[in-house]
Amino acid sequence: MIELKNISFSYPRQEVLIDLDLSLSENKINCLLGPSGCGKTTILNLLAKTKFPTSGTISGLPREISYIFQETRILPWKTVFQNVIFPLKGILPDKEISVSAERFLKHVNLWDYRDAFPDELSGGMKQRVSIARAFAYPSSLILMDEAFQGLDPILKDRLLLDFIKSWEDEPRTVVFVTHDLDEALLLGQQIIILPKAPITKAEIIQIDQKPGADRTNQEFLEKEIRAAYSK
Repeated sequence: MIELKNISFSYPRQEVLIDLDLSLSENKINCLLGPSGCGKTTILNLLAKTKFPTSGTISGLPREISYIFQETRILPWKTVFQNVIFPLKGILPDKEISVSAERFLKHVNLWDYRDAFPDELSGGMKQRVSIARAFAYPSSLILMDEAFQGLDPILKDRLLLDFIKSWEDEPRTVVFVTHDLDEALLLGQQIIILPKAPITKAEIIQIDQKPGADRTNQEFLEKEIRAAYSK
């Protein structure tokens, strides 16, 4: 389990986190749900160690971390297959690299496009490459920053299902930033509701069902989350 204890962080003109305590469930999808500018991405950056807290400690962070950004960040001069195996070199044995890449490209329905270059792909297909690359990399933590924002509803639903399929095949600890309630309800096993900055405390809602499952108490959950979200 990843534990944030008494975490404070501020930018020159804004306090974002003040003595925040937070526990992230292992091998589950933790959704950080909150309005724009509340500090969701700041928490991701602290977990990724691209920023460091002003005070407090973070324990339980693994050495290997995958990151799925809102922008796909795939290399335009490499094929789909080459993009997926690129971070695996020197990490996995050579004979396992191709096996892992093939496995997750099939999960996101891109195996038939393995020799295509990014400029031949749609935006949704590029994001599927990012998902396959994140799961092919042997990390135990995946950070996702608004990974499905700005996509049309049908495409987003397809990508969410592709992500769930990959996660079910090999569960990892996921920290998923979103301000979309529907995404949180579909994916989240622990929904962490963040108020406006500065954040001193988060409200936690546990959902004891698999991601993507028909949630029989969804109407109740939605009301509960909306109430917490509007505080």
